[in-house]
Amino acid sequence: MTDILDNLASEVDKLDEKQSAAKTTTEDSTDEEKKTIMEELLSQKEIVFPEVGEVVEGTVINVSTQELYLDLGMLGTGLVLGKEIRDGLGNNKLKPGDKVSATIIDTENDDGFVELSVREASHEKSWDDIESKRDTNEKVITRVLSVNKGGLLIEVNGISGFLPVSQLSSQNYPRVEDGDKNKILTLLKKIQGQELEVRVIDADRETGKLIVSEKAAQSEKEKELISQFALGDIINGEVSGVVDFGAFIKFLPKNATDTSEESKLEGLVHISELAWQLIENPRDIIKVGDKVKAKIIGIDNDKISLSVRALLTDPWTEMSEKYKPDDIVRGTVNKINHFGAFVYLDKDIHGLAHISEMSEKFPGKNIEELVETGKEYDWKILSIEPKEHRMGLLLVKDGNTKETKKETKKEEKKKETEKK
Repeated sequence: MTDILDNLASEVDKLDEKQSAAKTTTEDSTDEEKKTIMEELLSQKEIVFPEVGEVVEGTVINVSTQELYLDLGMLGTGLVLGKEIRDGLGNNKLKPGDKVSATIIDTENDDGFVELSVREASHEKSWDDIESKRDTNEKVITRVLSVNKGGLLIEVNGISGFLPVSQLSSQNYPRVEDGDKNKILTLLKKIQGQELEVRVIDADRETGKLIVSEKAAQSEKEKELISQFALGDIINGEVSGVVDFGAFIKFLPKNATDTSEESKLEGLVHISELAWQLIENPRDIIKVGDKVKAKIIGIDNDKISLSVRALLTDPWTEMSEKYKPDDIVRGTVNKINHFGAFVYLDKDIHGLAHISEMSEKFPGKNIEELVETGKEYDWKILSIEPKEHRMGLLLVKDGNTKETKKETKKEEKKKETEKK
């Protein structure tokens, strides 16, 4: 405050000297004239008194390892001390004449200086830049500081942040077949120390929350490449990862000259689209490195859905030649759940023995008492719906297929006789 008033008095003295020199007489200015000069100066220049927490800009007067002096103009001289210099400026070396932004932490210390913090101003400036990049969707370069099982710890403008595993690009996403978190961590450690191109997807200055996405930074490029394809296109690719819900396939864009891994696109074949038969574990029928052909069945922004089974002959379209309602067939129980037993008649065709049908024929017995997973039994085909890939089955009590067929025919003849 003292510096401001001293500067103001200095300005008045200078103006007084100029006006006195212009007079034709050597008479000193009267007190009344000086009052007029002061009022004129105050009317021309609004005096704004600084407050703690405000950011001001100053010019470097002198700098050492422990002290930094800044010319703040009307505010006087600012002082930045030791730790505030190192933490705020890092390796940046200042020299007299350089401009520096700083935050006021004391408007006047015991020595009459405006005490400043470069660190706080640098911190706020960093957040301003991060929020601006978030709002404009601008890409930024970040370095991976360390990793954990959930993702990567990164830094932007000196602010620590997080890049979740789910937000990694297809190139860096850890494909671990059994989902082992320790294996995922091992793969993530290969990225530690690298620089990644990311976009800020969440930034909260008050809580210090900063989340970035590598996938979002690459989405525009991928969308452009994906736009070359249409539903129904056939691609040739290689299995890049197998997970519980399906398999990832990498393939080259159309007319690609760059065949590197970085240039490839990636699509997902859901477990239901791997084959026509029921699949418990995708790893039973496909593995990383397999060369496959697939059909594009869905495109949603930068996500591609693929189907392998769409290029295979649907076994249900030809099953009418092999299976008919009322046939007695041999089948293996694949799985038992609360609504019945799934039974495979061959490697492609399966049916369901519904719990209601089983309970009606075998009252008082649980399905687990009647059949076991992995064992073969005789079944009667109750219904066939090829388009829906559905077949209704019923367990035949007598395991002798031939005798059972004879009994079934006798029952049918008896019913026909009764009808007549």
